[in-house]
Amino acid sequence: MPDLTHEPGAPGSPRIVILGAGPCGLACADELERLGHREWTLLEAAPEAGGLASSVTDPAGFTWDLGGHVVFSHFGEFDRLLAELFDPAELIHHDRSSFVRFRDRWVPYPFQQHLHFLPAEDAEECVRDLLDVCRHRGSAEVGGADFASWLQGMYGSALVERFFDPYNSKVWATAPAAMASSWVAERVAPVSPDEVLAALARKVPPKRRWGPNATFAFPARGGTGAIWRRLAARLDDRLRTSAPVRAVDSDARTVTLDGGEQIGYAHLVATAPLDQLVAMTSSVPEHVRRAAGRLRRTTVAMVGLGYRSPTTDPRSWLYFPQRDVPFYRATNFSKYAPANVPGSDTATFSSWMTEISMTPGTPVDHDALIRSSDQALRRHGLVPQDAPLASAHLELLPYAYPVPTRDRDAALSAVMPWLEEREIYPRGRFGAWRYEIGNMDHAVKMGIDIARRLVAGATEELLAPPARLAAGTRS
Repeated sequence: MPDLTHEPGAPGSPRIVILGAGPCGLACADELERLGHREWTLLEAAPEAGGLASSVTDPAGFTWDLGGHVVFSHFGEFDRLLAELFDPAELIHHDRSSFVRFRDRWVPYPFQQHLHFLPAEDAEECVRDLLDVCRHRGSAEVGGADFASWLQGMYGSALVERFFDPYNSKVWATAPAAMASSWVAERVAPVSPDEVLAALARKVPPKRRWGPNATFAFPARGGTGAIWRRLAARLDDRLRTSAPVRAVDSDARTVTLDGGEQIGYAHLVATAPLDQLVAMTSSVPEHVRRAAGRLRRTTVAMVGLGYRSPTTDPRSWLYFPQRDVPFYRATNFSKYAPANVPGSDTATFSSWMTEISMTPGTPVDHDALIRSSDQALRRHGLVPQDAPLASAHLELLPYAYPVPTRDRDAALSAVMPWLEEREIYPRGRFGAWRYEIGNMDHAVKMGIDIARRLVAGATEELLAPPARLAAGTRS
């Protein structure tokens, strides 16, 4: 257990410094308070807390999230936090209703469990290949397989060609063959050949509703960001916004802010992107810098489109594997909460939030993305052709999702132990750089776990020890 009685850096500086006031950093600070540990400072570069889980309201009065967020939980700690922050009436609960656009029709999600919705020829080919791989399945379920091989071994060529390859290539801006398969767990739905055959014969849906977000909640007002604004509000002035950090001295144990101010720490909890953290940290060996440089991510453009047209579509979100549609997902955002449109007037307004994935550094033509997204929504019948566009808002997220590449775990095994040996603890979506534990509830759990570890010596329950990452350990 580290010695918290010694405080390096300037006299009076906090012993625990947290970088980043997203869900992980906020939860860490809140848990330190709950544990009675008062010597912490939380530094956030942006003017407001929330990070990737923030929400914005545009000049026309439409509220937008920075990507598709819904509230569901694997952890009691997240449930407790939500109950403390919201009265039951302040959350709207939904049953997920998601579909995939395929040719001229909508196929319920998960696609592979609803093959009876496909045209007969497509359904027959998919089922034939699926049954064939099920008879020969074996190596496809080994965690070391690349994602493309895993998909082929799990679902067969016909399903991969029709959905999995085009969709995953689009959402990840990365070829599935360049990705590992150890991350899939509950992120990719399994399929039962018996249920598929029964559905084809009787045209009935599967009995199970797959996934932890089969039901979800959403704040009645303020978007997902309302959660984190409320959590930030109960922290005191040790949460400092507009305080970007430019350097970390791992020997002196200080962080330097853009203005030159130095703050000492005994422990540094870093929720900033891992590659940025390594780049700003002193004395990092070259092999660790090279490993951090191998980490890959997506950039996402969130294009929010508000219409002077009633909210009538009952569905939650929709997937688009087609190349002629710029976005991979469209979220029916006015359905989530009426307050997401001006005056909560869903009899007059509707709003759709679309997400376009790209490799970092891709030039972005804002007007072209807005125009093509609007046209695609109309072309596929989600918005009436004559509906007036009331608002168009684009948010570019340079760090959207960490990509689980084939060498990700090897890279993390080089980076994470070096940092932790120096009392630097990367956590959160881009601190841990593990997509499979990248949801808001995972981030909260990581923040709470590291607070308990630093104050009470507790074992972290979610994040695997760094030495195990190279073996492809799932959380």
